[in-house]
Amino acid sequence: MSEIQNKCQSNNKQIAKNTLFLYFRMFVMMGVSLFTSRVVLDVLGAEDYGLCNIINGVVVMFSFLNTALLSATQRFLNFNLGKGNLKQTNNVFCMSLNTYLILSAIILLIGETVGLWFINTHLNVPDGRMYAANWVYQFTLMQFIINLIRVPYNASIIAYEKMDFYAYISLAEVALKLAVVYLLYISTYDKLITYSFLYTLIPLFIAYLYMLYCKRQFQTTKYKLYWDKKTFKELFSFSSWTLFGALANVLAIQGLNIMINIFYGVTVNAAAGVATQVSNAVNGFITNFQTAFQPQIVKTYANGETKRFYNIIYTTSKFSFFLLFVIAFPIICGIDSILNLWLVDVPKYTADFCTLIFIFLSIDAFSAPLWMGVQAIGKIKTYQVLMTCIAYLSFPLGYIALKMGFAPYCIWIVRILVNVVMVLARCIFVQRKFGFPITAYLKQTVVPIFKVIIISTPIPLIIARLFPINNSVYGLLISFLAFFVIVPTIMFVGLNTNERILLKEMVGKKIPFINKRFK
Repeated sequence: MSEIQNKCQSNNKQIAKNTLFLYFRMFVMMGVSLFTSRVVLDVLGAEDYGLCNIINGVVVMFSFLNTALLSATQRFLNFNLGKGNLKQTNNVFCMSLNTYLILSAIILLIGETVGLWFINTHLNVPDGRMYAANWVYQFTLMQFIINLIRVPYNASIIAYEKMDFYAYISLAEVALKLAVVYLLYISTYDKLITYSFLYTLIPLFIAYLYMLYCKRQFQTTKYKLYWDKKTFKELFSFSSWTLFGALANVLAIQGLNIMINIFYGVTVNAAAGVATQVSNAVNGFITNFQTAFQPQIVKTYANGETKRFYNIIYTTSKFSFFLLFVIAFPIICGIDSILNLWLVDVPKYTADFCTLIFIFLSIDAFSAPLWMGVQAIGKIKTYQVLMTCIAYLSFPLGYIALKMGFAPYCIWIVRILVNVVMVLARCIFVQRKFGFPITAYLKQTVVPIFKVIIISTPIPLIIARLFPINNSVYGLLISFLAFFVIVPTIMFVGLNTNERILLKEMVGKKIPFINKRFK
């Protein structure tokens, strides 16, 4: 019994260590991303910034292929490492890299034909900017392919739980992004083309560092000419069903973004782009946290540790929501003040986009670990078909809403409603199909979340309603108030004793006050 407890404690410490490294990386990247977004928007202007955002969206439309294969690669690397099968882990890596090389060639072909045709015939591009738009498209496509080939190396680092590498490599990426901003200021050439070209050099250099690190650190990432029908069939079978869900997600985000361009033009795309930057920065809290937990979810299932498998899902779900909520709600309370302090000129609808995206992400945060559990089990065919059919509703419903003349942010209202339906369907499915203890999940995850929301949100909202003073200082004070109400509510209402202990392991050594408080 003590051996099992020691193993659980060791796993918790590994999760805590990985989380700290990922959060260090996130804070660095978030700060630089928000700073560079402000500068780039100011230098390029709303039209060029929106044009860059929509072109990036067209290229990202191809990413549903990448997302499907990434899920398969990550799952099988984690699973085989959990089993201790290094030979098969290397086989999966080599097959994944071969597949990504083939996929890169396919995407390049599609991009230079269908994608290029769409850019030149269907996008709402400002007069005189089609030449720049084509150059931006070529550079963006190149960035996408570079990042695509890097995926098996990223997946290997996550599978080995070497999250410290992400923290260290982020410093190089930060330095390069700051250099790009400086060069953009002094450039005398077309600034949109210059920006796209310089940003292509960053993933190229970072990809080289990833490959070099993996080659030196992991024997399972040594590439060899290898092709195995069985391994390919496993990867393809798993990813083929993930493919449908990935396509639905891309259509819901980038497809609707393109429809905004067609109905409202690049200026509104600039607002959507700014909101995406903010939401990505905040959502980084969740993705980094879930990335730290994901290998443990797969490995505990592979080892047959059912009880721990369920407990990790409960904890990841609850922590994911709280980590997002503690940042997102204060931002929502003071969104106008924050945007005015951050940006020189705030594009119209930016605050509306930000608020609705945060609500969407909050709903998605606590249910995502259920999907991670389904991936670990590996039986995803029926699940993907069901989730995809629901997710696809966002696209036609969003189009209908825009066609009827509703404001552009209505697409996120549609996505929120569809996401609620998906969460309910996901809970019902995992209970009936896999025997997941949904009652325990609701009791240990959903009920504490609702308690925290009910207790912590009324005070900031009432004060904001009673004293609607339109100035930046007031908005920031409301944000701080919301934060200081939420944190103790989460600590004493949202978390149980074991979760406080885990939180102590994550941050106790870094924050002495918390370390003493939990003793």
